[in-house]
Amino acid sequence: MPVIAPWPTTRSAAQLPSQRGDADEAMAAGTTVDHLTETYRAHYRSLLGLAALLLDDTASCEDVVQEAFIRVHSARNRVRDPEKTLAYLRQTVVNLSRSALRRRILGLKLLSKPMPDMASAEEGAYEQLERDQLITAMRGLQRRQREVLVLRYFADMTEAQVAETLGLSLGSVKAYGSRGIAALRVAMEAPA
Repeated sequence: MPVIAPWPTTRSAAQLPSQRGDADEAMAAGTTVDHLTETYRAHYRSLLGLAALLLDDTASCEDVVQEAFIRVHSARNRVRDPEKTLAYLRQTVVNLSRSALRRRILGLKLLSKPMPDMASAEEGAYEQLERDQLITAMRGLQRRQREVLVLRYFADMTEAQVAETLGLSLGSVKAYGSRGIAALRVAMEAPA
């Protein structure tokens, strides 16, 4: 509860200022644009120095201090006491400087990650030729050999799964697979 000072009894009730009005006037003094602007102008260099201690380049320091003014200006109705305006500005400068440093660190982490290795154009063309040659060789296999190899190596199925899928015995799957690979080797090694 606020302490209420006794009023002199020589004034009439009409002459007494309302207690609520005094409190509103005090709060309004801390929230005015003029007061905030004057505080900002008077302490701009010290706020800039504070940002400079936390950051390393002048442009970022100036950006942080200006952003702090904008944020405090937009939230000036929360600054109840005019004496705390500078404290709000300082704290906002510190918080914005921390955020700027976090963004920089994150950016450096992202930049330090190596880019994935990309195949050169020659390697890509060579791989395409090999793929084309493999597809042509696969088409030259017997139907069952091709089915077994596609299910076993391209669909990544076990021999038992291939046998079940094709309705063959496990021994037949192994035989078709073995003969298919041998035929592919011969076809792939043959000059085109």
